[in-house]
Amino acid sequence: MTALLFSKARAGCGDLTSIDKMELYQYARPETAKNKKILYVHGFAGSGENGTVRTMRLLLPGAEILAPDLPVDPGDALNLLEKLSSEEKPDIILGTSMGAMYTEMLHGFDRILVNPAFHLAETILKNNGLGKQDFHSPRADGQTSFMVTKALLERYREVSDGCFKTCDTEHVWGLFGRHDDQVDCFDEFALHYPRAIRFEGGHYLDDHTFLRSVLPVIQEIDDAQEGLEKRTVAVDSGTLAEDNGSIQAFEKLAEWYDMYVLVTLDPNHPEIFAEKTGWAALHLGVLAWNKIICMNHKDLLMADYLVDRDPSSHGGDGFMGTAVRLGGETFKTWEDVLTYFERLGGQ
Repeated sequence: MTALLFSKARAGCGDLTSIDKMELYQYARPETAKNKKILYVHGFAGSGENGTVRTMRLLLPGAEILAPDLPVDPGDALNLLEKLSSEEKPDIILGTSMGAMYTEMLHGFDRILVNPAFHLAETILKNNGLGKQDFHSPRADGQTSFMVTKALLERYREVSDGCFKTCDTEHVWGLFGRHDDQVDCFDEFALHYPRAIRFEGGHYLDDHTFLRSVLPVIQEIDDAQEGLEKRTVAVDSGTLAEDNGSIQAFEKLAEWYDMYVLVTLDPNHPEIFAEKTGWAALHLGVLAWNKIICMNHKDLLMADYLVDRDPSSHGGDGFMGTAVRLGGETFKTWEDVLTYFERLGGQ
């Protein structure tokens, strides 16, 4: 079988790529989604016991993760999900690929769609997916394979026609891998939902991608459900771009604060704006979406904190919040900055 869509090696079956198990455990967030239910909807030929589910249970130990094996027939699968959602009332529903297509139709819940395959029948045909297919991970019923027929493809078409009939725009996030070589429904999704976000990754979720792109969205949804208003921290884009450690520091701070990127420009070279915002979108991904502020008057910045190597520039002396001068006597490194904010505990 040549189709990448059905490749076990990339189907989230537990390989940890650039993060080993010990390191992954250290990123666990016991308080995120604590005592809440998260329904995970797997992709084509998957199951509820894949690597993504194991990662979620490791990183979100306070949450209850519901991860059913879906029937092969899409009508039966959607019926099962609608019934389960009605009975369990999950706080968040997370779907990937085919599962994201079903998730879009589970109205009334906060939902995250990762690389949704809204036209699965066509995707299967493109990847020569007719005939016998093996499940990528173990299933509770013990089945190891199934048949994809033309009749099954027609059923996929019928069910997927139900997408976008009702769009509760405030409850849906769409995450799309920049290097997804299987499906690309970004433009179609963006016609119906405002939260269409690119992330650095491919079609299948690995642990690094889950940490950097999915977990922050789960955190933001959980914060919103709890009515939590975090204090705001703006970080100068030039300061961010200086070294790799700044990216990790920004990601860590996002666990405690509402983070923004501040872009200041030479007024004689406004074309640099696209370059700076593009850099932030590429390197920060989900965390930079709708979180970029462009202004040349820092005294007008409405943030609680500003992290900057030169906070006094562009009228910064009039900034009403707390300026954290990176590279100064008090905050020589990003480690010093993190220690400072960790001691503040979100205040």
